[in-house]
Amino acid sequence: MKGSVIRFLASLAVLGLVVASLLAWQAYRFVKTPAGTDSAQIVFSVDRGQSLGEVARRLESDGLITDAKKFRIYARFKAAGGKMRIGEYALRRNMAPGEILRILASGRSIEYVVTVSEGLNRFEIASIVERVGIGKRDEFLRVTQDRQFIQQTLGEDLPTLEGYLFPETYYVTRASGVRGLVRQMVTKFKEQFAKIPQPNSEATPLTKHQIVTLASIVEKETGAPEERPLISSVFHNRLRKGMRLQTDPTVIYGVWLKSGSWNRNISRQDLVTPTPYNTYVIPALPPGPIANAGWEAMVAAVRPAKSEFLFFVSKNDGTHIFSKEYSQHKAAVGAYQLDRKAREGKSWRDLQKRNQNK
Repeated sequence: MKGSVIRFLASLAVLGLVVASLLAWQAYRFVKTPAGTDSAQIVFSVDRGQSLGEVARRLESDGLITDAKKFRIYARFKAAGGKMRIGEYALRRNMAPGEILRILASGRSIEYVVTVSEGLNRFEIASIVERVGIGKRDEFLRVTQDRQFIQQTLGEDLPTLEGYLFPETYYVTRASGVRGLVRQMVTKFKEQFAKIPQPNSEATPLTKHQIVTLASIVEKETGAPEERPLISSVFHNRLRKGMRLQTDPTVIYGVWLKSGSWNRNISRQDLVTPTPYNTYVIPALPPGPIANAGWEAMVAAVRPAKSEFLFFVSKNDGTHIFSKEYSQHKAAVGAYQLDRKAREGKSWRDLQKRNQNK
């Protein structure tokens, strides 16, 4: 009798071992076997408040795993069930469930590339943000004029972050969103502005906000790096003499603020229509930046060239001719702007090509 019991218990133990081995093998096969062979990327999102069960069911529904229940058990066994982070993840059907779990628990969300060139204003940046897919244009504009958010990120009481969104290439996840991107841009601005050298003797004393404002105007007036200090010198000379700056980009920005867009050429009516940014009307710098300047323009704003120039006019190729006297400037306008032959075959894109080939 005793021997029978021992044999029975031994049989049960063997059976249990066989069952356990079978279950272990099935679990191993599940963890290591992809749901399919398709290598196409699938964007899978883990949203705030989603449970492990919901995530597992969606993975099965999307054909990324074959069994939601087994995935849930495996995730709990690996103690990873509570570690899946909010975000977007690049998954494929030829990934094994074990690899999928590691990715979801890693927090390595898909990164979107947002490239902001020097001289773009926040309306233009907003359109880039929407095109890339980080957020809506209107959301970006709302965030960059949220005074509480501005105070938190920049530490300044300003109506908008225009001028403080440093031009750079940024990598952003959808989870960090528009606010995360703007924080990066403002942080980069603060880092770069802190490195700007002290003003030279040619500079008119300016506040920080005025420096950022002048830098934005310099950035918009020329794409030729060697001209920035000269362009800056013209504006510093005019400020010292109490002359109006009379720069078209500020007029355009004033219209942009009022209408929310700009898709035409500047007109004579624009030049005489008063706005806070129309420097043909106001005898000073505008109340704030008109774009977001890069490093070189900010340096030029505080370290202008030594010159007596008060005027400049485009030579139609992205560069300018500078003059001390109005009579000289008037002659330059006639030679380069009123003479159609002087404009034929020339474009600011010539300068763009030159800069790219350097």
